[in-house]
Amino acid sequence: MFQAARPTSTGALLFGLAEVTYHATVRKVRKTHGNAVLAIGMSLMQSVLFVAAFYLMFNVLGTRSAAIRGDFMLYLLSGIFLYLVHIQALQGVMGSETSTSVMMQHAPMNTLVAILSSALSVLYVKTISILVILFVLHTLIEPVEFHDWSGAMMMYLLAWGSGCALGLILMAAKPWAPDVVKIIQMVYVRANMIASGKMFVANMMPGFMINMFDWNPLFHIIDQARGFTFVNYFPHHTNWQYPLYATLVLLLLGMMGEFYTRKRASASWDARR
Repeated sequence: MFQAARPTSTGALLFGLAEVTYHATVRKVRKTHGNAVLAIGMSLMQSVLFVAAFYLMFNVLGTRSAAIRGDFMLYLLSGIFLYLVHIQALQGVMGSETSTSVMMQHAPMNTLVAILSSALSVLYVKTISILVILFVLHTLIEPVEFHDWSGAMMMYLLAWGSGCALGLILMAAKPWAPDVVKIIQMVYVRANMIASGKMFVANMMPGFMINMFDWNPLFHIIDQARGFTFVNYFPHHTNWQYPLYATLVLLLLGMMGEFYTRKRASASWDARR
C-alpha cells in the first residue's frame, strides 16, 4: 500500500540510474569541500603546483633541451595531466563505496553507481583543471596549438579509463587482502612517477630501456598523446591499441572480481579497513 512505484521500462530505469549517478558524482566532487567551486579550485591548485614543480626541476637539471621541439608547457602537460587523471581515477574507483558501506542502505544506491560516480567525478574535476590551465596559457602567455586535438583527447580518456579499470580490480581485491592491496597501490603510484614516461621521450631512449617500460599502458598512452600533440613527433616504440585492449581486459576482470566479491560480502569487512 505504501510502496513507492518503481519504473519498469528500460528508458525509465536508465534515466533513474543516470539521475542517481549524477547526484552521487556531485557528492563526490563536493567531498573535499562543501563549496563545489572551491573543491574544483583546490584540485586546480594541486595541478598547477605539480606542473610548476616539474617545470623548475627540468630547468634546474638542465634537461629541458631533451624535450620535444615545440611548446615546452604542452610537453609537460601532456605527461603530467595524463599521469594525474590515471592515478586519481585508480584511487577514486578503488576507494568507492562497496556493497557493505552505509551508503548502500539507501534504496536507489548500488555499487555500479558508486563506481561510476567516483570515476566521473575525477574526470570532471581534472578536465576542468586542464581546460583552465590551457585557457590561461593561450590568453596570457602564447597561443596553444594541438596537431590533432581529437587524438590527444582520446589518449586523455584512455588514461582515465585504464586507471578506472585498474582501480576496479584493486577494489575487488581490497576486502580479501586490504594491506596487500594498499601496498600494491602505493608501489604502482610511485613506480609510475618514472615508468609512465612523462619526464622523457620514448624515441630518445636506448633500446634496452624501452623493454623496461613498454609493459606499462600509461607509457604508451603518454607517448602517443605527444605524437598527437606535436606536429614533429612520431612515436616509433609505442601504440595506442595495446593500452586500449589492456583496458578492456582489465575492465572485464575487474567487473568479474567485483561481482564475485559482492556476492560474498560481509559487514565485518569494513572493520578491517
